[in-house]
Amino acid sequence: MIYLKLFLSFVQIGLFSIGGGYAALPLIQEQVVDINHWLTMAEFTDLITISGVTPGPIAINAASFVGNQLGGVAGALVATFGCVLPSFIIVIILAFFYFKYKNISIVKGILSGIRPAVVALIASAGVSILIIALWGEGGITAKLTDVNYYAAGIFFASLFVLKKWKPDPLLVMAGSGIIGVILYFCIGVS
Repeated sequence: MIYLKLFLSFVQIGLFSIGGGYAALPLIQEQVVDINHWLTMAEFTDLITISGVTPGPIAINAASFVGNQLGGVAGALVATFGCVLPSFIIVIILAFFYFKYKNISIVKGILSGIRPAVVALIASAGVSILIIALWGEGGITAKLTDVNYYAAGIFFASLFVLKKWKPDPLLVMAGSGIIGVILYFCIGVS
């Protein structure tokens, strides 16, 4: 019975949590704390912390955590599947309609209009990450001493390698990560 309740609760969370992980938090709280009383409010705040620091979407991490607390590995799988299922179905339906109507001129116009917005969103995220990497959480400052020169060196070296030899970007990211770990642990750079 707990598996069915987990599944149905997280299907609702997955279906109505439009706007990303943090937008899903009130829905998760309502299902997990208020309606089903699976966690206390203190445990829920721990859940938010754990979900925020582990890799992956917050709603999926929360589903896995709550499911594991209530039903072990099977509970984690059921809750996670319930959380993912609505998005999966919606994407399948959208893909069906896209492939069916992609050659219609109005659909082409809509998609060509969306393309610059998507590029802008990706570029905005990239610039935000670059600013945090080079200047930290405080953002861009006028003082040259605030720049993380090691991060800047890794960034420009990666750009150079990508431009000059055109390797697989995943290899460049892995190499940059290894260099960053070496600098952090061996030299003490932060």
